[in-house]
Amino acid sequence: MNLRATARDTGSTPRAQAVESLALLTGVYLAASPWIAGFSGLSGIAVNNLIVGIAFALLMSGGFGRAYERTHSMAWAACALGAWTIVAPWVIAGDVSTTRTVVNNVIVGAVCLLLGMAASAAAGEPRGDRSGRGMPGRGMTDGGMTGR
Repeated sequence: MNLRATARDTGSTPRAQAVESLALLTGVYLAASPWIAGFSGLSGIAVNNLIVGIAFALLMSGGFGRAYERTHSMAWAACALGAWTIVAPWVIAGDVSTTRTVVNNVIVGAVCLLLGMAASAAAGEPRGDRSGRGMPGRGMTDGGMTGR
C-alpha cells in the first residue's frame, strides 16, 4: 500500500477543500473590491486589487499545480500577496489611502495571509513514505532496521 501523499490526497481533505474554496472567494472579492467598496475611481489601487485578486484566486485554487512539492511554496507566495494587499494603500503612488481602501485592504489582506498560512500548514504536514516511517501505528518504529 502506498502511504505517500499525492497532490490528490493533499487536496481531498475537508480542511484543504474549505481553504481552497475560501481562498477562491477571497481572491474574487479582492479583484472586484474597488467596485464593491466604492473606490474604483482611484485607478492605482483599483488596478492593483484587480491583478492581485486574480493572482491570489488562481494561485490558491490549485489552478497552476497539484504537485505536492509545489503546494507549499505556492501557499507562501499567497502569504506574500496577502501582506502586499495590507500595505498597498500606503505604498502605491497617489492619494489612494482613503478610509475605504485602507479598511478593505487590511481586512482582505489579513484573510489572504491567514488562508495562505493555513494552506502552507496543510501542505507542510509530515507525510509518511512507502515504508510507513513517520506514521504512528504503522509498524516499523525503528525505521525498518530490525536486524532480522
